[in-house]
Amino acid sequence: MDAFLSSTLAVAIAEIGDKTQLLTLFLAARFTQRNAIILGILVATLLNHALSAWFGAWLVQWIPENWAPWIIGLSFIAVGLWVLIPDKDDDDETGVLQYGAFIATCILFFIAEMGDKTQVATVILAARYDNLFWVIMGTTVGMMLANVPVAYAGNWLMQKIPLDLARWSACILFVGLGVLSIVAI
Repeated sequence: MDAFLSSTLAVAIAEIGDKTQLLTLFLAARFTQRNAIILGILVATLLNHALSAWFGAWLVQWIPENWAPWIIGLSFIAVGLWVLIPDKDDDDETGVLQYGAFIATCILFFIAEMGDKTQVATVILAARYDNLFWVIMGTTVGMMLANVPVAYAGNWLMQKIPLDLARWSACILFVGLGVLSIVAI
């Protein structure tokens, strides 16, 4: 259950102000089918994070056992510092919008997650914890906790959440997970 809670909290906080949250805001402004957007986010996140978690679990098998806590811990700390850098809204891939809310969300969300902080965090969390299922569920729930409210109340919500506070909270969480990974040696 540690894997689920850590994964949920880490991704939910890291996602605030992230480019995928900005993408959710864009999609909610473009399409009226909020449930299709949310389902698209869920499908894209499950696929992306399952692949990421599998990669993290595979990768940790090739790292010498005494190096793993250091690599994982320093990776958490690096992601924590990376979270402090605000994301910019990338150019919109308007070509896929013609396929409707669900397909457009699936495609754009999957692409936006490639190399994103939350994808890297998923790789690290899967390397840290032995239970892929709970890491995938946790990161997916964290992603949904951060994006579902934006799909429904986007502009209003984004004005109410202090992004600097969210970034610093995520930084502290990731650095804390990193230190705990190293100390647990």
